[in-house]
Amino acid sequence: MSLNAHVEELKRKHQTLSERVEHLQRAPSTPDSEIAELKKQKLKIKEQISKMESDMVAG
Repeated sequence: MSLNAHVEELKRKHQTLSERVEHLQRAPSTPDSEIAELKKQKLKIKEQISKMESDMVAG
C-alpha cells in the first residue's frame, strides 16, 4: 500500500470514528468512558496522519 493510500485509509477511519462519537453523544445512555475511548482512538489516528503527511512533504 502506498503512503498516500495509507493516509487516505486513516482519514476514512478518523471520519468514521467522528461520526460514531457524534451519534453516541446524542444517545443519553452511552457511557462517557466509551466516548472518551473513541476520542482517544481518533487522536491517535490524527497524529498518525499528521506524521505521515509531514514525512511525505519532507521526503
